[in-house]
This record gives sequence, C-alpha cells and structure tokens, in this order.
Amino acid sequence: MMSKWLFSFMALALVGCSSTQTAGLTVESEYQRILYGDKVLASEVEVKDISTAEVNDHTRGVVRVKNKTASDQHIQYRFSWYDQQGLDVNTRPGPWRQAIIRGMDEVSLSEVAVAPEAVNFRVQIRELNQ
Repeated sequence: MMSKWLFSFMALALVGCSSTQTAGLTVESEYQRILYGDKVLASEVEVKDISTAEVNDHTRGVVRVKNKTASDQHIQYRFSWYDQQGLDVNTRPGPWRQAIIRGMDEVSLSEVAVAPEAVNFRVQIRELNQ
C-alpha cells in the first residue's frame, strides 16, 4: 500500500516538473514553422518574422515576436542549433533567457550559433511563471 502511494506521488511530481520545461511555442527556422503547445500564450503572442543572417561565418537566428495584449508578457526562450542535415550541433540545451514584451510592442529574440556548421535553429518560447 505504501509503495503504491509513494509511486503515485513520484509520478505526479515528475509530471509537475516536466510541465515547467515545455515550450508554449516552438519556432523552426528551416521550415518557417510555428508549433503551438500553449493556446493561451498563442493567443497573446504572435511570431511576426523568422530569419537568419551570417555574422563572421556563423549563423544568427532572429525571431520577431509581438505582444497582442495591452499587458506586459514575461517570457523565457532558448535556441537550439542544427546543421544542414538536421543534426543537433549543441552538446546540451542552452539556458533559458528572459525577456519582457511590453503591451502591444514587439521584440527580437536572437542568438549567434557557436558552431560554424549550424545553419538552422529552433527557438522555444514559454511564459515565465512569476
């Protein structure tokens, strides 16, 4: 009986922990695709543009995001980088960075790839739980 209760508690704890690491939106540069994992965030934030540029033989990824509401949106985001064949060039996921998108304003989220073979990116965006 005690082991069943302990197992249930651990399973709930893992589910609770994993939900804090998921992205509300995922933007893929290669296919110019946006995947919505959070309908609330998707209704409040709009991806306006997805682009890449060359900076000293490295790729720079830029995602322009607009706040569709009058209140400030506190978000976190992180980039992942991929080579021409679609293979991950990160040795581990990058850190979550924070940004504030003021009401009805736009911000550009950007990063320059460390690996010179990186040509495409994915950026995950989620609400910052305050």
